[in-house]
Amino acid sequence: MELAASPPTPIRSGPVISFRILGPLEVAVSGHPVALGGPKPRLLLAALLVQPNVVVSTDALVEVLWPGSAPRSAAANVRTYVHSLRRRLTEADSSLAERIQGRTGGYVVTVEPGELDSTVFEQRLTDADGLSDPHAALAALGEALAVWRGQVLEDLPHNHTWTSAIARLTELRLAAQEQRIRLRIGLEEHADAVVELRALLADHPLREELWQQLILALDACGRRTEALTAYTQAERVLREELGAEPGAPLRQVRAQLTTAAEPQQLPANPVPMCQLPLDLPDFTGREDLVAELVRLLEGSRSADRPAVVVLSGAPGVGKSSLAVRVAHAMRAEFPDGQLHIDLRGTAESPRRPLDVLPELLRALGVPDSAMPRQLDERSALLRARLAGRRLCVVLDDAGSAAQVRPLLPGAGASAVLVTSRVRMPDLEGARSLDVEVLPEDEAAKLLAAIVGEARVAAEPEGAAAILRACGCLPLAIRVAGARLSHRPHWTLARLADRLSDEHRRLDELRVGDLAVRASVTLSYDQLPGSAARAFRGLGLLGPVQFPGWVVGAVLDRADAEDVLDVLVDAHLVEMVSADVGGQPRYRLHDLLRVYAAEQAELEPLDERRARVRRVLEGYLSLAVEAAERMPIHFFGVTSVPTEAALWRPGGLPAEPSTWFEAELRTAVAMVELAAAWGFDDLAWRLTAAFTPYFDLRGHHDDWQRTHEIALAAARRSPDRHGQAIVLRNLGQIDLYRDAYDEALDAFKQSLRLFREVGDDRGAGISLAGLGTVRRVAGENERALDHCHEALELFARAGDRHGEAVVRIAVGTVWLAQNCYATAGRWFTDAYELSAGIGDRHREAHALQRLALLHQSRGNLGEARQELDRAIAIFDELGDDHCVGYAHQSLGRLYLASGDLAHARLLLVNSLSVHQRNGDRRSEAEAAELLGELHERLGQRDKAREYVVRSLGIWRELQVAKQEEALADRLRALGGDDGRVSLSGA
Repeated sequence: MELAASPPTPIRSGPVISFRILGPLEVAVSGHPVALGGPKPRLLLAALLVQPNVVVSTDALVEVLWPGSAPRSAAANVRTYVHSLRRRLTEADSSLAERIQGRTGGYVVTVEPGELDSTVFEQRLTDADGLSDPHAALAALGEALAVWRGQVLEDLPHNHTWTSAIARLTELRLAAQEQRIRLRIGLEEHADAVVELRALLADHPLREELWQQLILALDACGRRTEALTAYTQAERVLREELGAEPGAPLRQVRAQLTTAAEPQQLPANPVPMCQLPLDLPDFTGREDLVAELVRLLEGSRSADRPAVVVLSGAPGVGKSSLAVRVAHAMRAEFPDGQLHIDLRGTAESPRRPLDVLPELLRALGVPDSAMPRQLDERSALLRARLAGRRLCVVLDDAGSAAQVRPLLPGAGASAVLVTSRVRMPDLEGARSLDVEVLPEDEAAKLLAAIVGEARVAAEPEGAAAILRACGCLPLAIRVAGARLSHRPHWTLARLADRLSDEHRRLDELRVGDLAVRASVTLSYDQLPGSAARAFRGLGLLGPVQFPGWVVGAVLDRADAEDVLDVLVDAHLVEMVSADVGGQPRYRLHDLLRVYAAEQAELEPLDERRARVRRVLEGYLSLAVEAAERMPIHFFGVTSVPTEAALWRPGGLPAEPSTWFEAELRTAVAMVELAAAWGFDDLAWRLTAAFTPYFDLRGHHDDWQRTHEIALAAARRSPDRHGQAIVLRNLGQIDLYRDAYDEALDAFKQSLRLFREVGDDRGAGISLAGLGTVRRVAGENERALDHCHEALELFARAGDRHGEAVVRIAVGTVWLAQNCYATAGRWFTDAYELSAGIGDRHREAHALQRLALLHQSRGNLGEARQELDRAIAIFDELGDDHCVGYAHQSLGRLYLASGDLAHARLLLVNSLSVHQRNGDRRSEAEAAELLGELHERLGQRDKAREYVVRSLGIWRELQVAKQEEALADRLRALGGDDGRVSLSGA
């Protein structure tokens, strides 16, 4: 019998009010968002909405707004924020005027039924629970989950007072998702259940019930091998993250799978990745070739061996679009993802396999810190990662078999599609297919798809003439079709007449390698002067993707969108994607870029240099601004005044790290471009401006590569200030990689140069680096000398941020010597200074050191409070690396207090962060703690593994004291005499 759902909320007259906390905080009136003001008013409203219709005390609100450090005027400030919120809500709708009311000791927000998304969500869950029809229940759960727009209050820092409420909502959401999946499985909607389960497991990889459901759903779909593979993934995740084996229910499901095939060991990455470019919506013909490709790629699954297919043909014939079409069509056959790599085989310098492999390996989950250095090692690691997966890899524009061979899988059921201008008979095990020009009927369909069937049907003779002139070459047809599509007043006969110039037509539309060049020349001759100049200038930038403002830099114009539109319409520039900030990015196909560079060679060298320099200056000016706006104050020199003003494009996005992320690959190429054109000053300046982002996100390879180029450029200048900045940054990356001798040398050189140019702040930063190296080496007195000298220089330069950093460093030296009182004074001074100048990042670092001090004194409760505050700040600033280090401190604290379950989770996470960052010292410390933890759990074998791992690293770093202690501990655990290597782990 169907249970009655709760009665619907009565329809109210007037505007619809919506309060939303299931995602970013929002208030809307009749669908229009209400501006709530700055972070503090938004936090206050969030605190009230987490407990709607309940009085929240002023003290609780103060804690939310100023966790642990409230000003004296806190209560008055709360009243001000309440007044501000009331005013903004009233401006949106007068009926909201009294929604926030003061009560004795606090405030309350009044929310009517149906207005707050969290209560709507819970009501719809209740409705779903009362339904006996599974179809109706599934629909109701879908409506409930549709209310969510992200994580609870994901745009605001969370306060500990919200923890239980947010945890409850999050758990309800997960329970609803799991119930929805159970219903799907019960209704035999297994394929849809698989999709939802993979998405859920990306966020909750440790929930065994989800793995159990995924395995059952895959098996029900007839995907037995994938089901076995999923079990292996679950087994690995549980073992690596929790040190535990699958529970009995999950093992029972595994036992029910009767196939003899055993799953391959896979990394824990249940979410497939798709890097494929857009599948052309007007792709035409090629049915026989598509069918043959599908048959060949499907053979990889039945034969359980890789399928490699090479598509070769003339430039512009459509090899890439064909490969992308087939890869999109077969996404279901390759559930582990689709990768796309441009090998730039037609470029002057094709991409080396050594440089391509890291891009593939990163997509497969290998961090930079674990990236092998040699070609054969990287290639072997790629084969290992692909062996147990079903991926489709598109290697676009390959130049030779030698370029492709190291990028191929050696086993498993993946498939590789290679496109190339040349055949590759020497690529062992590959099947080659030739891609020809389109048959006449398919060429006509392509033109009709672009221009419109009615327009082509009205002028069959004009259409036939265009196709004859284009030689049925897809690129030429697209160029001609695009011109017609964007010139609706033109007749087809008019374009056919323009193509009738035999001199151009014969040169431009011949079959073979000249075919593409002829087509490009035809389009190029039709461009207006400004667009032609832009096209030539873009060809000088190399194989990069670029934002629209670059066209303005080439032309020395503030706005060149009209020119960019002309180039895009003519298919000479293509929009390839939107970046992480949602901005479109463009590129020149390599053949078009080569052609544009050839045309640019006809221009005076000074004009070409001026265009390239303006683009480089645009990147530099944006990078400097972004670095200055980063939420974390970078401890280094990012820029110095230039003699002349830089060319300046438009503004940055609101979040500077978004810009850095979008421009990372292009910016690295720009550093190389600057050095290649002899713009040495721009090479090192652009490198320095990008360093804060390299540091925040741990892009150590890019850091090293750009700085080596920049140092050579600064020395060519010669620019002593630039050399000092780059050397200091190289010392920092050496420090991160535990290359202490190299770091010491770099810091010394940079210190000398900073002193020569009279940069006290730079000299102080180098001295701080020297102090760190000395402290790590146990030379505490020398470390303190460097730090105190740095303090004097920062005081002279007026750099309060630098003072805070060094005060933390001094306290750390004293703490290492167990001088707790002295260390506490330095840490407290650093904290107060950081809070006073608004440096949240240093404030968190000071709190973390204070926590270590409290722990050293045995004050575990106070240590926990300080660490919680530090982690909250690191989270707020988006510094995932520092969160990992803080988690290690918290894990050590839990270990000391006997909370071993929490300690294990935190320490395993920290160990992963240190591996990813290449921080060997911290990795050794975390492994040592995990060894102690498992020893206390009575798991001696696991304890020995971690001790061996830690001992091997300490030996690498040549830290005798730690090595001796770990060797003794290993012998106590029943290991050998302590002479072990990393392979023992």
